[in-house]
Amino acid sequence: MSAASRAVQRTDRTRSRAAATTGAAVAAALLLSACGSGGKSGGSGDTGFVTGSDGIATVDKGSRAQAPELSGRTIDGKQLDVADYKGKIVVLNVWGSWCGPCRLEAKNFVKVSEDLKDQGVQFVGINTRDTSTTPAIAFEKAHGVEYPSLYDPTGKLMLRFEKGTLNPQTIPSTLVLDRDGKVASRSLSALSEDNLRKMLKPILAEK
Repeated sequence: MSAASRAVQRTDRTRSRAAATTGAAVAAALLLSACGSGGKSGGSGDTGFVTGSDGIATVDKGSRAQAPELSGRTIDGKQLDVADYKGKIVVLNVWGSWCGPCRLEAKNFVKVSEDLKDQGVQFVGINTRDTSTTPAIAFEKAHGVEYPSLYDPTGKLMLRFEKGTLNPQTIPSTLVLDRDGKVASRSLSALSEDNLRKMLKPILAEK
């Protein structure tokens, strides 16, 4: 083999390694962004969301889509059907024990759920990507979470929502269902206590 051919091969190998490194870096960045501040995009689909500067997206009452059937086993092995809460406002929080922002927002959800439970507000978690319920149960115990969480390790429940409602790659995410079981608002990022209350305030005011 000539010196020129060997040089070309070395160049090709270098380019391949560089491409592989770049691809790995992109994949890592996507993984990190999936459990971070989230985003405002929920995929294509005209779901009527209007997103404010705070990242909270709302839907006019007359344009809301019905939430899909959400039922199954909770992380502690009980049966739960979200439809049983119709007539209440339901806060659906998608979380994972492995997710840093989920840990940060957990105390806010616990506080607001306690404050509003007597006003007809029911919180329900959707635990995802935990390969067993053990770390999920430990998470809830550590953060004092007493409301139920459906166990959805592969994200099947998230995929039931109308396209454009949730981004399965964005954890944590939160949806608020109105008293008729329709999707009223959404956040694709971790929520402060103030923003969670702000998200719920207009729906609480509805009659």
